Amino acid sequence: MSSDNQWSADEDEGQLSRLIRKSRDSPFVPVGIAGFMTVVSYGLYKLKYRKDQKISIHLIHMRVAAQGFVVGAVTLGVLYSMYKDYIRPRFFNVSKK
Repeated sequence: MSSDNQWSADEDEGQLSRLIRKSRDSPFVPVGIAGFMTVVSYGLYKLKYRKDQKISIHLIHMRVAAQGFVVGAVTLGVLYSMYKDYIRPRFFNVSKK
């Protein structure tokens, strides 16, 4: 094998710079992460005051809420990307950057 591997990861790029770069490409990714963390934090807070509800039921509800938020954020991101790439250039004659 040659040492000229074009598929290798960039060694100089850190986790934070990679997250920032991905956030510019897909602006709804940080929204999904923040929403997920918010739902999980709220669920942990409410875990103390769940009264007579079983813990397994509470955790299932929190998991579904967190996943729903992330799926909603991804869906909005895909719709925004479709708008930016296809609809806006077609109807408003805007060049891609």
